[in-house]
Amino acid sequence: MNAMEIEAILRCLPHRYPLLLVDRVLDCQPGTSIRALKNVSVNEPFFVGHFPNYKVMPGVLIVEALAQAAAILSYKTLDKRPDGNSVYYFVGIDGARFKRPVTPGDQLILDVTLGRQLRGIWKFQGQARVGDAVVAEAELMCTLREVPTVEAP
Repeated sequence: MNAMEIEAILRCLPHRYPLLLVDRVLDCQPGTSIRALKNVSVNEPFFVGHFPNYKVMPGVLIVEALAQAAAILSYKTLDKRPDGNSVYYFVGIDGARFKRPVTPGDQLILDVTLGRQLRGIWKFQGQARVGDAVVAEAELMCTLREVPTVEAP
């Protein structure tokens, strides 16, 4: 499995605007790694307040973008899609480091490698780059959990 366009990403992730942070998957090797991208536009809603005089993508959203890429890798590794009965949760972030600001016009390359899977916890190494420069890196832990069904009134 190699590239994925936005339509396939939308079938794979439950996230939607303004929280969908993966625009394209460049390469995905189930069970191993994924490379995805996020085009950082001046129209992102967070730039209104972060910061008005020097627009910077919040680090927490860079880590969220890495986690979304990790979720795609997990679903592709399991050969399944999300459904209304489960959610892929973040359960830990270790060693997060932010090396330089990400600003409008940047193209964020998200590289995530699967480290291990043990008792339903997936551990990943994530690195975000702009060009050749590493802008952020972190170790991510995620899990797939059942959610309660809510009946309509």
